[in-house]
Amino acid sequence: MTGDLWTNGPIGLGAVSRVTRVGCKSVLVVVPHVVAGTRLVDLLPLLEADHRVQVLFTTEGAVHGTAEFVRGLDGHVVPWSQAIRHRFDLVLAASFRGIDQLHGEVMALPHGAGALKSRSRPRRHAALPAHGLAREQLIRDGRVVAAAIVLSNHDELAALRASCPEAEPAAVVAGDICLDRMRASTPYREHYRRALGVRPDQQLITVCSTWTPHSTFGAHIELYRTLLTTGQPVAAVLHPNTWSVHGFRQVRAWLPRGLLVIPPEEGWRAAVVAADVVVGDHGSCTQYAAAIGKRVTVVPLPDGVLREGGLADLVYRRAPMIDPRRPVLDEAVVVPGMTEAITSYPDRAGVILRRTMYRLMGLPEPARTVPVSPVEVPRVVG
Repeated sequence: MTGDLWTNGPIGLGAVSRVTRVGCKSVLVVVPHVVAGTRLVDLLPLLEADHRVQVLFTTEGAVHGTAEFVRGLDGHVVPWSQAIRHRFDLVLAASFRGIDQLHGEVMALPHGAGALKSRSRPRRHAALPAHGLAREQLIRDGRVVAAAIVLSNHDELAALRASCPEAEPAAVVAGDICLDRMRASTPYREHYRRALGVRPDQQLITVCSTWTPHSTFGAHIELYRTLLTTGQPVAAVLHPNTWSVHGFRQVRAWLPRGLLVIPPEEGWRAAVVAADVVVGDHGSCTQYAAAIGKRVTVVPLPDGVLREGGLADLVYRRAPMIDPRRPVLDEAVVVPGMTEAITSYPDRAGVILRRTMYRLMGLPEPARTVPVSPVEVPRVVG
């Protein structure tokens, strides 16, 4: 993945003598970390079966676990040092990190719920962008780096217009493909529950945690053991950054035995769909759970953590707060209005995203309909 060793693949000098299918449009999927990778994987069914398209992958940076994740996708992986020296017909990114070094039409989309951040910035970090659509995120060397900036709703378009008006022509309000897949998965809830070993007479508690020190795992790790004492199955969903930074062995050692621990790559969506109640924090997992109508309760947060008006702020204003030492799950509620807060085009993201990708590649769209697949059956890690 790293170093100067280039791949003998379907791009670059001499490629015409190597390929079996010639004349394909090249699509580069940029994976700086697992979170971005899992979001971009949702886009691949929209184009990878097209005989006119060749999909390639690259990693940027050295986040632990990213290389293993990309290898697990079984695609052709181009070293970063090679990727930045080639022009692609389309570059797919779920982070702005490093994309100014790439050549091609970049489509950038958020890797969580919405393009705006849910966390506020403490004063000591005042130099960092206030939200995910700040001008310093979108502009490099005086130019907008992405040809298409994907937004989930029209409120984000207004925020973009205010923070970086020169980027507005690149904006595409497309909805949220992750939420669409979760909505498409709800008819298969019992299938997911059986895969997790949950009996019909049991209540599945899914505990979501983002990766900050104020998260469920960071600040309330005792909650996992306490919830196990209810006698009901408890699924633990941890942000991939937690696994990347602390390591699989350490995270698993910190968690109590008896949990249904969901791996970071996939399975968290199925565990949320399967849940009877979701205990969460200010991460996207909790917001998505609320958007598909799950009963939600949230862990305590210090004052000033949430950005006012953000998606997490909406959840925290409407969902009851749990006492991690004496959790009462009966108080969990369905949070209204979260689907509308996340997406302006429910169940339409795939259609809009495919149209955008083919426009950037300069290809007519295939005639077949856009698939909205249910998420994969979950597995539990040991």
